[in-house]
Amino acid sequence: MWQEFITILTSDVWWSYLLRILIYVLLAYLVHRLSRRIARRLLRIGRLTNKGREFRPDRQKTLVSLVSSAITFLAVVTAVLFSLNIFVNGETLVWMVGLFTAAFGLGARPLVSDYLTGIGFLFEDTFDVGEKIDILGNEGVVETVNLRTTTLRARSGELFVVPNGEIRIVRNFSRGRFSPASISVKLNSEDLSRALPILEELGKEAVLILPNLLEPWQIISESGSIGQQTELTLVAKAKYAMGAEMRPRLLALVHERLNEEGVHLVD
Repeated sequence: MWQEFITILTSDVWWSYLLRILIYVLLAYLVHRLSRRIARRLLRIGRLTNKGREFRPDRQKTLVSLVSSAITFLAVVTAVLFSLNIFVNGETLVWMVGLFTAAFGLGARPLVSDYLTGIGFLFEDTFDVGEKIDILGNEGVVETVNLRTTTLRARSGELFVVPNGEIRIVRNFSRGRFSPASISVKLNSEDLSRALPILEELGKEAVLILPNLLEPWQIISESGSIGQQTELTLVAKAKYAMGAEMRPRLLALVHERLNEEGVHLVD
């Protein structure tokens, strides 16, 4: 038995098989190394066929990552199929691939779901590399996206690796039209009739004074009740990601104008 095995290993046929397999593996590795360049070239061709439509830089980076991952996957699968074809004929190979696909689909549903969702990201502009999103309660900035996983860098530094098949609901903070910059002021009820027209007029002026304010604020009472004191909310909209910076400016502006008019805020 051992002599037969050694004879097979030392035969010219065996070495020719091994050489062909090695060539397939090297070609797959070469395609993997060139996958990002190929992906960029494909996207460039896609822009030409789509009447010169330009992708956003972040979207282009995301698509390059996804397409290059798909190219690598196809290269590896092709190399495996060509290697198997050395030992079995075409009909048997088709039968084996079908059987393996069925078994793989039943036994590795999560993995299949990951790849199918990753393929869907090629066509759905859900999020891009560099955007701040929330997935499954994990908030962070997207660092990489491939066919199987998406990685998020949390504000505290951790790296979350999320399987694409687990992504169902995404909160994308980077595509908001505005950021809330609402503030609250508490007044004595006796000053309410004087304060309302002052605040309404100041809301129109604030748009000119503070360029990051998108529109005059709306004045509402969230509690809808009145007593010795009344709390008003100034619902303001700032440019995206400028809400936190705008609030202290709005507070200072309101406090200064009300003091000038003799209306004092309540602690």
